[in-house]
Amino acid sequence: MPEIINLSRQIEKQLPAGLVGFMQQAGLAAASQGQSLYLVGGGVRDLLLGRTNLDLDLVVEGDAIKLARRLADSTRGEITTHPRFRTATLRWNKWNIDLITARSETYARPGALPTVQPGSIDMDLFRRDFTINSMAIALTSSRYGQLLDPYGGRNDLEHKLIRILHDKSFIDDATRIWRGLRYEQRLDFQFEPNTLRLLRRDIPLLDTISGDRIRHELELILKEAFPEKSLRHADELKVLSKLHPGLKGDNWLAEKFGQARFSNLPLAALYLALLAYRLSGEETEGLISHLRLRKSLAQTLRDANSLKAKLGLLADPELAPSRIYALLHDYSSTAITANSLAADSPVARRHIQTFLTRLRYVRPTLSGNDLQKLGIAPGPRMKAILQHLHDARLDGEVSSKKGEEGLVRGWAEEPQPGV
Repeated sequence: MPEIINLSRQIEKQLPAGLVGFMQQAGLAAASQGQSLYLVGGGVRDLLLGRTNLDLDLVVEGDAIKLARRLADSTRGEITTHPRFRTATLRWNKWNIDLITARSETYARPGALPTVQPGSIDMDLFRRDFTINSMAIALTSSRYGQLLDPYGGRNDLEHKLIRILHDKSFIDDATRIWRGLRYEQRLDFQFEPNTLRLLRRDIPLLDTISGDRIRHELELILKEAFPEKSLRHADELKVLSKLHPGLKGDNWLAEKFGQARFSNLPLAALYLALLAYRLSGEETEGLISHLRLRKSLAQTLRDANSLKAKLGLLADPELAPSRIYALLHDYSSTAITANSLAADSPVARRHIQTFLTRLRYVRPTLSGNDLQKLGIAPGPRMKAILQHLHDARLDGEVSSKKGEEGLVRGWAEEPQPGV
């Protein structure tokens, strides 16, 4: 008879009292409806590893949406339902809890979204990706805290192994390849040998997955503490080349990612710009199309690639501040920072940092209204004078409002055309 393990004390020790109380309340509510409730997946895995994880999934042997509505009433929370998958998300205070109807899944073909049928907790655990994510903890009062581990996930945790549940796992859903790489590096685990063999066999099936789903997995990797580790192994396994053959997860990328972490910018976008940095313009467009990147992120990659062609100009040590500004001001901060990290020239890097820390904030004191008071009519001439004022400020030719007024008066006396 298998050992019965109860994790109720661990739950109380590791999770906030508010969440513990909610799970107990949810277990009672499920039991009153004749249902069983379980904590599943990553929440169980991280509980056993002693890691903090407040992103909790609860599985109901019954009707998750019905239970979520009852819990929303008692917590005064809000729910979002997904009837196709029989799931709901409950939000209250600072917590988000996913409630899922226990289900089985079948796949019509590799890469297809699953067909879902209600099922038991054992069926629900079997549909999951890896043994370490296929454990559950009972939350109904009669069995509260009891661990369900039908596939040996606890043993694989102890041996630091990533293991799929069956030989068709990657065939059913090849995004599990990317997910496995993410868990492997986050937890400092390794693929179990047969799992690694099947992963290598099924890499071509990544071509059956939509760009949206691949992008989602890549975004999750880029949110990890050290995404370069997953990308390096993805490169070694020839998984990264499925995103684009020109991508590399090498020492250069690891070094640039490490430097990027000192930036105050959103890291996922900066990481992606660095990952794509060594692609050509045409190759960048191919990656954008494949991943179906949103408009703003696609523009960041285009900006980074376009600015790369100007690094030779930025390497001129005699470059005036106004010229540095002119070369850089049309690009996003993320694209500029990516080029600062990637540039070989110390001079170019210095010029870019001067722009980011000082030049981009420089503005003339005088406005268009001020120029009108000085006799400059609105139109192209006023626009040109404002530009010249900005350049003069950038280049240190003038440093006060009075100085700007003197320049404008001098320019106003000059004959047309010109300033």
